[in-house]
This record gives sequence, structure tokens and C-alpha cells, in this order.
Amino acid sequence: MSKLWGGRFTKKTDQLVEEYTASIMFDKELAEEDIQGSVAHVTMLGKQGILPANDVDTIKDGLHRVLQRIKRNDIEFSISDEDIHMNIEKTLIDDIGPVGGKLHTGRSRNDQVATDMHLYLRKRVVEFVDLLHKLQTALVEQAKANLDTILPGYTHLQRAQPILFAHHMMAYVSMFGRDIERLQDSYKRINMLPLGAGALAGTTFPIDRHYVASQLKFDRVYENSLDAVSDRDFILEFLSHASILMMHLSRLSEELIMWSSTEFHFVELDDAFCTGSSIMPQKKNPDVPELVRGKTGRVYGNLIGLLTVLKSLPLAYNKDMQEDKEGMFDTVRTLQGALQLFAPMIATMKVDRDRMRQAVNQDFSNATDIADFLVGKGLPFRQAHEVIGKTVLYCIQQGKYLLDLTLDEFKQFSKLFDDSIFTVLQPEQVVNARNVYGGTARVQVEAAISRAEAELGRTAEWTVEYIERSR
Repeated sequence: MSKLWGGRFTKKTDQLVEEYTASIMFDKELAEEDIQGSVAHVTMLGKQGILPANDVDTIKDGLHRVLQRIKRNDIEFSISDEDIHMNIEKTLIDDIGPVGGKLHTGRSRNDQVATDMHLYLRKRVVEFVDLLHKLQTALVEQAKANLDTILPGYTHLQRAQPILFAHHMMAYVSMFGRDIERLQDSYKRINMLPLGAGALAGTTFPIDRHYVASQLKFDRVYENSLDAVSDRDFILEFLSHASILMMHLSRLSEELIMWSSTEFHFVELDDAFCTGSSIMPQKKNPDVPELVRGKTGRVYGNLIGLLTVLKSLPLAYNKDMQEDKEGMFDTVRTLQGALQLFAPMIATMKVDRDRMRQAVNQDFSNATDIADFLVGKGLPFRQAHEVIGKTVLYCIQQGKYLLDLTLDEFKQFSKLFDDSIFTVLQPEQVVNARNVYGGTARVQVEAAISRAEAELGRTAEWTVEYIERSR
């Protein structure tokens, strides 16, 4: 069969051109969405009297058969038919005859492909919110199990102040909560219908775009036909949100990699999420977090790539925009893989409480509390800071830690010290002294967990509602 658009041409397309310009190798992933949009479109054509009812029924039945064949991998897509839209239409015509050619009445591949991608991305956004919900749940459970586990908190990768391990886990719950908020907010810009914009200017047929939107459960219809076929902001927004999300996963990955090393040994990842060495039998490598850390770069690249493609395109559709899909699909697959693995990896992670406590006991991360103690005795903070600096230097020179000092040794640096300093310096006291909203005190972390669990409930409700909307 000749090209469906070939009437104006006198020569066959060069084989190399066909191979270079075809997108069927990757946009076949939109097959289900393409048929979903086509069914809604042809239903509207029947409602508006643009096509007779028997043609509409024949086309819809044919589309459903094509979809079932696609699901069974019973269709061999052809590069000569360029893209998923033309492959499906040709398969439909082969099945039901020339009446299949009526399906494209009142639309263009420009508004068709945009519709497909809106349908595709809204499903993925809901899926990712659900996967993030599972990851947050795993982090909250680790936090609840470690409300008495103290580890060094770091700044500049230097030990700074003791914190609860639960507090550290809850920091990532907050990060991923913002990722969820961004994805949820993006849904309203994804859930817009471009179909009916035609190639760029609309159509002469008396179509009903709002009826199509209601069938496909879109909340809004694009106001401007030029914008409808040329807008890829919704993909850019997704890629941007995905990049931030991968950055968060990469930061957590980095800590898991460090914490599971012999030097730290704060946690142990389950064997199911690690691999060994082909030459060193003692090795247990944290390959999952390492790969997530590495794959973050490709997600960034997909965002920058599409921004670069779009930066100088005139309105409306241009063939350059075919480059919007591969990066989007790649980002979706990358996120799916990372999020599907992370929740069970966190859930099965073993925490070495004793090792963390040993680290806290063998550092000077309680030094700030001595300064606060002296301030409470009336000494200006800057003077107190200097006193503690000299005290820490003395400890380093003597090979001691602060809790190893006697009261007489403390008094060398300030007469304000008394026996209560030994209570002040206990790790539990240091942690629980940070009893401010958002702080690391146990009572504050328990409150944060309660708030997070309430938010997890709201996220679960949103996911159930929007899964139904996106079907």
C-alpha cells in the first residue's frame, strides 16, 4: 500500500530518509493511548453527524481488534509507515477496508500525537506518585523503628551534631513529599486536550472538542490551536520534576553507599539489592544505589536535550519535535526502575545502632552544647565559642573526648563549669535538647512521623482517585 499521505508525491521516499525520519521504533509505546484517543475521536464524529453511525461502529470495533492484536504482539510495525499513528491506521484499513480511512477526518497527526503524550504522561504521573508513596512509607517505618538510634549528623561531611537516625530518614520523607506535590500539581497541565486543533488552525468540520475531553476525562481543552500542537511544556515540566526527584534519590544513594562501607558500617543493604565481585570474594557492592546515582545524569540530559530542541522553534509543529519522545520514555523507564527498587531496599535495610552510637561517642559533635551551657551561665556566646575551641584542642592533644575529661580539666578553661556538664554532654541529652518544631528531639520526630502518616493517607486517597481518572 502506498503512503497514506502520498497523493502529492511522484517519487518514493528514499529508504535512508524513511529510516532516518521514522519514529515507530520508539513511539509504538503510545499504541494504547493512540487507540484510546481514536475511539473518543470517532465517537465524537458520529455524535456530530460527521460520520454515519454504522461507519463509527465499524471503526470502533476494528480499533478494539487492533488493540488486542498489539497486546498479543501480533502486529509487525513497519518503518515505511513511519509512526504509530500511520501503522495503526494502515492496520485498521487492512482489517475493515476503506472505511478505516474515515477515522482521520477532522484531525491531524500533530494534534493526535500531542493527545497521545498527554494521555501517556498522566498515567505515569499517577504511577510515580504511588511509587513515591511506597518509598515514603518504607522511610517512615525505618524512622519508627529507630527512634532511639543516634548517629552523627554531618555538615561538610564532617561530624557536626548528634541526631536521631529517624530524623535523618524523615528528611527524605520531606524531600519526596515535595516531589509528590510537584507531580500532583503538574497533572492539571498534563490533563489538557489538544485534539481538535488539527495541523495548526483547527478544522472545518463541526467537531465538539469538549465532548472528546469528557470521554477522555480531560479537565480542560487547549484554548489556542497553535499552542495545542506546539506545546511541550508539560513534558519539560515532567522532565524537570523527574530530574529533581532523581537528584533526591541520588543523594540518598550516596549516603547508603557511604553508610554501607566498612569505614562507616552504619547500615547493611539486603543481599537481594547488592552484587559481588568476580575477583574479590569478600565484596558486597551496593550496585542499586550506585546505578541510581549514575542514571541521574541521563535524566538531566533528557531535560537539557528537549529544552535545546524547543528553544528556537517557530510555531507551530516542526519535525524537530519528534525528538520529544525518546527522552521522555527513557526518563519514565529510569524512574520506574529506581522507584520500584528503592522502597523494598529501604524496607529491608539493617541499621547498626551500636556502630552509630560508637561513632557519636568518639567525636566532638556535642561541643556546641557546652557553648550553650556556658551561655546559660551568662557567658557571651563568642567567648563561650572560644572556650570550647580551646577545650576541644586540649582533648585532641591529650587523645581524649569531651566526656573523658574530669571536672578539674573543664575548669581549666572556665570556672563556670560544674558537675551538670556531664549530663549536658550525654548524646540523648544533646539530641533531646533540640526540642523545636522540625528538630531532632524524639518528641519532635514522633510528631513529624504522625504528620507524615496523615499526609501518606491523603496521598493514597489522591492516587486511588486519579488512577480512576486516568484510565
